[in-house]
Amino acid sequence: MSMSRARVARRIAAAAAYGGGGIGLLGGVTAVLLLTEVSHAKRVVGGSDDPPPRADGRYGFAFARRTGQPPLRLAFLGDSTAAGQGVHRPSQTPGALLASGLAAVAERPVDLRNVALPGAQSSDLERQVTLVLEDPDLLPDVCVIMIGANDVTRRMPPAKSVRLLSDAVRRLRDSGCEVVVGTCPDLGTIEPVYQPLRWIARRLSRQLAAAQTIGVVEQGGRTVSLGDLLGPEFAANPRELFGPDNYHPSAEGYATAAMAVLPTLCDSLGLWPEEAPEMLDEGILPVATAAAEAAAEGGTEVTAARGPWARLLRRQGRTTKEPATVSGSPDTSSPTPPSPGP
Repeated sequence: MSMSRARVARRIAAAAAYGGGGIGLLGGVTAVLLLTEVSHAKRVVGGSDDPPPRADGRYGFAFARRTGQPPLRLAFLGDSTAAGQGVHRPSQTPGALLASGLAAVAERPVDLRNVALPGAQSSDLERQVTLVLEDPDLLPDVCVIMIGANDVTRRMPPAKSVRLLSDAVRRLRDSGCEVVVGTCPDLGTIEPVYQPLRWIARRLSRQLAAAQTIGVVEQGGRTVSLGDLLGPEFAANPRELFGPDNYHPSAEGYATAAMAVLPTLCDSLGLWPEEAPEMLDEGILPVATAAAEAAAEGGTEVTAARGPWARLLRRQGRTTKEPATVSGSPDTSSPTPPSPGP
């Protein structure tokens, strides 16, 4: 872990807190080169124009009949990754995977609402938060946010990006909702992106991820690093874990991401056993140091401790299998009846 990354993250977060604009991380010539390479990469990478499948609905419906407990409410916000772009079945989206996993762990039904928008930047979070908070009788118990990649590729000043995300987390926390943020993925893992853009993209995305972590933790949220584009397995198995467009994750990739986020999601609601073997407590660290370490390793969680300190947790035993599915039929009144199958 580089201490310089921690310092840069703290500077960005401080600028966000005080309403500052961007921090000049690149020189003029490098910025022009970056823009040229980004334009080329977009043509090479392409991307899917197909709308992501709708996975909203009730998961674990059988538990309602068995226990009589009301459903937990899970909301998803963010960009195309949060929406599940790149797969064709609702059950393959990260929202459906996490709703199924949460239902299995909690042994109660889970209502999923996904308001994520493909192509969204952090500036769209205000609208998305307003949507999930519009009905005071249906406020979510927990929200998952995945955002940041488009902020990097479209040159949003990092301090502005962090400020917008922090504002969203604060609004959700003020409503009584737990918040888990999957931070900006490592854009240096995208296969058609070549040097020097690969190095620049990795540097900028990791710096933003670390700064996002500081902003989220300071507002009472938790973060999970989606470094190496949703986990280190992506670098080792890009053919399996990237989708056909070589940009968005495949079904296997989204399952890997869901397994990384599920423990933090459950723990935020007091549902994850402390003795779970895949949780390694790295101790209490200054929040900027914890943020920088997390940005470099996918699946790492950061949560607030006391004052300017944070707890760093590393998860082991992650697998590319889907979270445990639940028995019984989904609620057929759901707009898109979700299926927990593969």
